[in-house]
Amino acid sequence: MSDRIGTIVARVERLHPRLIDLSLDRLRALLGKLGSPEQRLPPVIHVAGTNGKGSTCAFLRAMGEAAGMRVHVYTSPSLVRFNERFRIAGRLVSDDDLVTALEEVERINAGAPITVFEVITAVAFHLFAATPAELCVLEVGLGGRGDATNVVERPAACAITSISLDHREMLGDTVAAIAGEKAGIMKPGVPVAVGVQTPEAMAVLKAVSARVAAPLRLFGQDWRMDGLRYSDALGTIDLPPLSLPGAHQFDNAGIAVATLRSSGLGVPDPAIAAGAARAEWPARLQRLHGALAALLPSEWELWLDGGHNPGAGVVLAAHLQTWADRPVHLIVGMNQRKDAVEFLRPLLSRAASVRAVAEPGQHLAMPVEAIIAASGGIAQPGGRVADALRALAQEDGPKARVLICGTLYLAGEVLKQDEGLQ
Repeated sequence: MSDRIGTIVARVERLHPRLIDLSLDRLRALLGKLGSPEQRLPPVIHVAGTNGKGSTCAFLRAMGEAAGMRVHVYTSPSLVRFNERFRIAGRLVSDDDLVTALEEVERINAGAPITVFEVITAVAFHLFAATPAELCVLEVGLGGRGDATNVVERPAACAITSISLDHREMLGDTVAAIAGEKAGIMKPGVPVAVGVQTPEAMAVLKAVSARVAAPLRLFGQDWRMDGLRYSDALGTIDLPPLSLPGAHQFDNAGIAVATLRSSGLGVPDPAIAAGAARAEWPARLQRLHGALAALLPSEWELWLDGGHNPGAGVVLAAHLQTWADRPVHLIVGMNQRKDAVEFLRPLLSRAASVRAVAEPGQHLAMPVEAIIAASGGIAQPGGRVADALRALAQEDGPKARVLICGTLYLAGEVLKQDEGLQ
């Protein structure tokens, strides 16, 4: 992030001992002092889930923009620039506008205890309320029930993507407990599009929806995705090839369509189809072509994915099956707080080699030795990503694919290097 933005964020971080503290009272008080910008937003679509939230938000944005809508989007975390979290009417916020908004929110907060994520969320609402738009897409930061984005009282629609084990230290040790936290975004009378879920998660979502009277739109019951054909009670849409690779994106695209169709926003079918082919979301099975890719032989491919939890490991392993035409080498860097054993378990048997890495600038980087231990000794030390790529390039073997994965924090560092920013 820029020095000015980083200085303000560092000051805010000192106001509370935790970066995230799942409670809404502090933020509601701050928003009240700001004139309640969360009550002056365009129609909101609120997106929760463990995996697929960001991709679903990307599809929603692209579909809305294809319909001619101005779309605000709030997502996290950022990868290369802090500004990525705030898209205002289709454009990333400028450094100057973001600094001004941060300073204003900091001034109004007047040193009161508050988490940095709550301040950032207040900044998003402050920016969004000041600029006309027809749609606002909010991605839950963590959980749902106590997440800062959940101060929005009545969205146009909600979406819940795949739920699996993640952030157990804050959300609970079981899928059922985590599903209960995700279900906390449900509101009376607000439709909720739900993607593919485990029976354990689905049971919780159904129970919460019945209790709060939030109508569910369930995959396999109220809507379907048969390949690229979406269907529900309103009819069928044949989508073009999706811009985001991976079979798991069929579910995320379907959730986006189901959410829009239940929202009452009137996004026409041709715009939905066009958006499915235009969505952009970095570090989700993204092929790289820059400085890092140039370290490999020309016929090799370099890919990047920010998946970091057991559910993401399963999804990536399924995708590796579609890459059976050539060997796949994994370069893995992880967050200290993540379950490396379960993330790696489905991937190890599908990889020709595994190298464990840690970048100097990587937030909470898991030590290389810990990743090797989590792999059962299968992984070998890779040093930094560039070192691992150079080592692979020197091996005498067939053309291959290399997948860098394990955490979005590593993905951010990789994108900076590939784009020549480091």
